[in-house]
Amino acid sequence: MNSAEWHARIECGGKVAGAGFLVTPSKVLTCAHVVRDGARDGLTVTFTERPGLPAVRARVVADGGWGGGATDLGDVAVLELEREVAIAPAALAPVDGAHGTAPRKLVVYGFPAGFDEGTLAEYRITAPQLISREWLQLEAWQPDGQPLAPGFSGAAVTLVDTGEVVGMVTAAAGARGVRNGRMMPTQVMAQYWPDLESLVPTSDHRTADRTRLRALVERAVRAGVDCDPVRLYTAAAGPFDPDPPEEGFDSLWSAALFVLCELDGPGAVETLARLTDRLEALLRTREPETPAPEWAPILVELKHSGAGDGLVRVEVSAYSQGRRHPVDSDTVPQGRLRAYVQDSIEAAFRYLTPGADELIAFALPRDWLDWPVDRWESAPDDDTPLGCVYPLVVTDHARRKASTRHVLTRAWNRLDSFPGARLQRVDCGSPEEPGRLRVRLRKPDACLAGFATAPAATRTRPHFDTSLSAPAPVIVWSRSGCVAGEDDCGGTDGCTGKAFLDELDACVSQVPPAELPRHILALREEADAEDGHWARDIQLLWDDPRVFTDPHATAAAHVQSPVA
Repeated sequence: MNSAEWHARIECGGKVAGAGFLVTPSKVLTCAHVVRDGARDGLTVTFTERPGLPAVRARVVADGGWGGGATDLGDVAVLELEREVAIAPAALAPVDGAHGTAPRKLVVYGFPAGFDEGTLAEYRITAPQLISREWLQLEAWQPDGQPLAPGFSGAAVTLVDTGEVVGMVTAAAGARGVRNGRMMPTQVMAQYWPDLESLVPTSDHRTADRTRLRALVERAVRAGVDCDPVRLYTAAAGPFDPDPPEEGFDSLWSAALFVLCELDGPGAVETLARLTDRLEALLRTREPETPAPEWAPILVELKHSGAGDGLVRVEVSAYSQGRRHPVDSDTVPQGRLRAYVQDSIEAAFRYLTPGADELIAFALPRDWLDWPVDRWESAPDDDTPLGCVYPLVVTDHARRKASTRHVLTRAWNRLDSFPGARLQRVDCGSPEEPGRLRVRLRKPDACLAGFATAPAATRTRPHFDTSLSAPAPVIVWSRSGCVAGEDDCGGTDGCTGKAFLDELDACVSQVPPAELPRHILALREEADAEDGHWARDIQLLWDDPRVFTDPHATAAAHVQSPVA
């Protein structure tokens, strides 16, 4: 989960009473019934995801007027910490964040008996209907999952994909074997504590944009970047945006919340983009550069054999300390291809420097770029997908000519200083001319072209070819593409391709381009363990020529090699 440090454990008299979550540097929200004995026994708050940070004394400063009964309304309390903590507060979702055409997975972090360090439970809302205008009903995501129990009360209910808070757990079902519960959504909590309204973002901003801004603010806080938030906001504000408050902003986070929560309409979206870009540029000049991974790749080249559709030409090489080591080459039937690749990859590891960052790269003909090579079994005795064991990418064989490698090398030398991968979207049924996409990809900050449909899609195939020839250093798509079919879908909110790009943007916007293979590996592992995960069929074309030696110089090596 994102920003997990803000999860709080509430203790009364030294005993765990429940959970809570940080919403400002000095305020924690929880249930009133969690802290009912706090005045007598004393309250402390512990942030378990910050080991070594001592417990902080707290006091109740506001509540919802809860009457003490299990079904009484207003079961919310606001705690004020004895001192501010240097932890980024929880990010709240727009008021409709828990709803969707398909159920949205929600995660709860609580402290039931035996789990003083915390444990997770997965839930979803049964329906958007409020019960007594106060609660939404929660039901378990899996029938055998962790049930809600004492210790989960006061826990934030978060969206699994963004980490944003949509509400707070107030009660479990109470009956044995029933894995339901109730949560108080943020809009109801704000009725009891009006200060919360200023922390709930408007629905004008896209999830990816909110996530990107919060990630940049958190990076700035961790890095100790010193900047004037008023000047930063003023420089980003549009002509019709309000002036900053007379008292100014007490932190960079306050300025970000002002834009997210106080501004609305199309102008707010543009202001958010300008603020984010300025903050990103500021971080680029203030943060020390992180060196790119020292990739040690194993290159698997698959080609049409010319001897029939059922035969594939395979060449496998390993790269170590700037040298290419031919491993194996042969023409094999497609039925034996996976086993041959498994054996060759295993043999290639002998040439890698021990402990180096391995990378499996498949160089494929353009019409094979959608092959699910990441789903191939990793070994004869292990059916774990290859892409869930190693960082795995594909490259386009046609881009291995010298002129394209030269342009790509120049682009990657520039991208080394970029803190994140800026996504250039090609949505389902995009009306944009391919030439306009080429212009976008030629810009200095362009890095990643993301497609809502698979390469075979007729309408966006010219755009895909343009991305390859531009050349875009990174291209990402989902092999399953838009389930509606590009001719029937206009990229609306129900479009699976649009949802894929939204999720992708939120996940990679703060990942340095050189780190993408490792990041996609983590996504594939998540998708393999979770049915219906958006990244299940993700395909990553990642092409950094500096990782490989000159392909023309090494072609002869295979010819002269005794294994050719």
